[in-house]
Amino acid sequence: MDGLICDKHKNAVKTRIFNSNLFHHCCFQLTERSLYAIVSCFLLFLLAYNSSTVFYVQVPVPANYSPEISTLSSENVAGKSRKLVSLSSSAKLSSSVVYAVKEETPLVKPNTQFTISHKNPNLVGFTYDSVDYGPKRRRKKKSLVKVVPSGVKINVFSMRMKEFFGSKLSNSSCKFRFFMTWISSIESFGEREQFVLESLFKAHPNGCLVIMSTSMDSPKGMQVLNPFLEKGLRVTAISPDYVYLFKNTIAQAWIDSLMKGNIDTGEVSLGQNLSNLLRLGLLYKFGGIYLDTDVIVLKSFGKLRNVIGAQTIDVETRNWSRLNNAVMIFDKRHPLLYKFIEEFALTFDGNKWGHNGPYLVSRVVSRVGGRDGYNFTVLPPMAFYPVDWNRIGSLFLGPKNETHSKWLPLKLKQIQSESLAVHLWNKQSRELEVEEGSIIQHILSDCCVFCNSHSSKL
Repeated sequence: MDGLICDKHKNAVKTRIFNSNLFHHCCFQLTERSLYAIVSCFLLFLLAYNSSTVFYVQVPVPANYSPEISTLSSENVAGKSRKLVSLSSSAKLSSSVVYAVKEETPLVKPNTQFTISHKNPNLVGFTYDSVDYGPKRRRKKKSLVKVVPSGVKINVFSMRMKEFFGSKLSNSSCKFRFFMTWISSIESFGEREQFVLESLFKAHPNGCLVIMSTSMDSPKGMQVLNPFLEKGLRVTAISPDYVYLFKNTIAQAWIDSLMKGNIDTGEVSLGQNLSNLLRLGLLYKFGGIYLDTDVIVLKSFGKLRNVIGAQTIDVETRNWSRLNNAVMIFDKRHPLLYKFIEEFALTFDGNKWGHNGPYLVSRVVSRVGGRDGYNFTVLPPMAFYPVDWNRIGSLFLGPKNETHSKWLPLKLKQIQSESLAVHLWNKQSRELEVEEGSIIQHILSDCCVFCNSHSSKL
């Protein structure tokens, strides 16, 4: 009996030991799982936090406007004369800068290179370049610490511009500074755009070109430009910084509203409208000459200063009826440029093609023309737009009959003698073939840098 009790006691002890071991084992597993759960939650929290910062960029609150800001009150348009000035009356340009941007009216919105926020599909991402923004920029920080005091932010856009052109313009090898902006993909930068670059350097061999573009500012983009670099021509691509360009202008608040999703971008491509704004900011910030990328350069712009071109004229009055913003030449911080920027920010309409571009400059010039403080010249259509958009096809045609065969050399001679550039009106002419004996074929042979390398489709 005592042995039976002893055996039961031993079994009970073994059971308690087993249960105790099982309890500790379960507790250990539970603790280990809890630890994994806590660590996993923490990592998920960090991931969510970092993801949210990708779509958040702080824009400075608009500072006081520039002293050059003009009144915001409405102006009387009626009664203003619209004068044209011939090329011979143009003043000399002491320090020229050339800017170029492609403007089209595509049937389908182009694939722009601005980042779209996941939270707001209408929000376009802008470039904010400073040495401490983003992982890629941090790698550059070490090389700047030696020359920049601790805690000072360097604007990479401004730094790259100065490095390319040289901080002292008088000692720079760039007699002319050229700018283009490209809002489409690298693949769409084709033969036409490359030939425009050729014509630009043919007329200004001692010029420098910066293409303002996010897509071109890449190794693949530089491969496209490499043939020009191998020729010893100075060209590069830099991503635009809208905050830097429009700081202390009324457009700063407009950009801030756009980023917050408070701007109705409308049916017209937002990239196209930002291109219209960007060209104004470039001219206002740096001064110089702006060109679209479908404008073939025929002659040097060295004698031009504070100039905009008329697209059409009134047959009866011979005064301009519409201006165009495909070619603009202005000094740095010219008051008319600020009026253009002001008009863009105050009257933006994303549903009307041209409202923020050609029609904008026409509206403003019609109001301020003749006022004191606005010193500029309107050139006749032959300067930059020798053929209007609905007749551009005539420049691509070869001789068709006896009458046409007589017209071609006369028109070519007129363009060569009176025009500084030819706007190709890309939307209307991009699919046209360059026919044998056409005016465009003659221009190709006269303005090329890489001659005998162009197909019949420009």
